[in-house]
Amino acid sequence: MPFDFLTDDPFVRRIVAGGLLAGFVVLSAALFVGVRIVADRLGRGGARRLAPDVVRAIGRPGALLVGAGGIFLALLVLPDAAGQRADIARVWAVVAIALIGQGAVNVTRATIGWYLVNVAPRTATQFDDRMLPLIRRMLVVAIYGVALLFILNALGLSISPILGGLGITGLAVALAMQPTLGNFFAGTYVLSEGAIGVGDYIELDTGVAGYVVDVGWRSTKVRTWHNNLVIIPNSVMADHVITNYSAPTHAINIMVTCGVSYSSDLDHVERVALEVAQEVIDEVPASVKSIQPYFGFDGFGDSNVNFWIFLQAEDRWGSFVVKNQLIKRLHARFAAEGIEINYPVRKLVYDASAPPPLREQAAQ
Repeated sequence: MPFDFLTDDPFVRRIVAGGLLAGFVVLSAALFVGVRIVADRLGRGGARRLAPDVVRAIGRPGALLVGAGGIFLALLVLPDAAGQRADIARVWAVVAIALIGQGAVNVTRATIGWYLVNVAPRTATQFDDRMLPLIRRMLVVAIYGVALLFILNALGLSISPILGGLGITGLAVALAMQPTLGNFFAGTYVLSEGAIGVGDYIELDTGVAGYVVDVGWRSTKVRTWHNNLVIIPNSVMADHVITNYSAPTHAINIMVTCGVSYSSDLDHVERVALEVAQEVIDEVPASVKSIQPYFGFDGFGDSNVNFWIFLQAEDRWGSFVVKNQLIKRLHARFAAEGIEINYPVRKLVYDASAPPPLREQAAQ
C-alpha cells in the first residue's frame, strides 16, 4: 500500500499529511500565478496569439489538479484512512478526470475562439464562420460525455450497456432525422463551396431568383424582386443548377440586339450605335467606365440586318438601368439619323398572268 514505508506513529503520519497538503497547496498557488505570468508575457504585442490563450485555458484546471492531488495524498497518509483508501482513490480518479476534461474543454474553446477572431474573417468562404461554432459545441459535449463515461468506469459501473444504448439511440435518431440531416450536410456543402454568399443575386434553374439573405444549416433564404422571402432547403440548393450573378465579380455583361433596314448604311449604323453606347457609359453611373463598348453585325434577318452592342454594368440592378438607357437613346438617335428599324416585312409575289379577281383574292 502507498506510504507503508512511513512509521506507524499516528502523530508522525499526521505531520507528514499536513506537510504534503501545505506543500501541494503552495505548489498549486505558485502554478496558478506562474501560468498567469507566462500567459501575459506570451501575449505581449498587438496581435492576439494562440499560445497565451491555451496557457490560460489549462492554468486553473492544472492548478486545481495539483491542489486536489495534495489533498488526496494527505488523506492517504492519515492513519485513520487505512480502511478507506479504495474509496479515496475512486474519488481522486473522479476529480482528476473531471479536471482533465475541463482543461480539454477550455483548450478547445480557446483554440477555436482564437481561429474565429484571427483567421476566419480573412477566409474567402463563410464555412469556418458558420461551422466552427457548431463544431465547438459538439466537441464540448463530446468531451464532457467521454469524461462522464470514464468517471462511471472509475466508480466501478459498467459502461458497455450505455455504449450499446447510445449506438441504438443514435441510429434511431439518424433515421428519424434523415431529411434534416440531409439538409444539414447539404448546407455544409453550400457553405464550404463558398460559391454563394449573403448579398449575392442568384437564380435557380427552377426559376427562383433573388438576393441571398442568409445561408443557414437547413435552408437558404432568398429575397425576390417582389420583396418576398423564399426559403429554399439546402438539399434543393445542392441538387440544382444555380447562376450567381454576383460572382466572380458583381459586374454584369449587357448585350442588346437589334436590326436595321437593308437599305441602311451599315458603316453609319455602326458609328452611331457606338456613339450612343459611349454616351451611356459616360453619363449613366451604373455603367462600368473602364470597359469600352463593342458592336457587331451578326446575321441577315427576315426584315433587318441584325447587330448587337456590348456594355458592362456594375451589378445586377445596374444592368437593368444601363440596358434601359441604351435602348431608349439608341431608338431616339436612330430616329434622328433616319436609320430605319423595320417592322416585320413580308414580300408577296403575284402571278401577273392571273385575272384581277384572283390577284385580289390572293392579296386578301
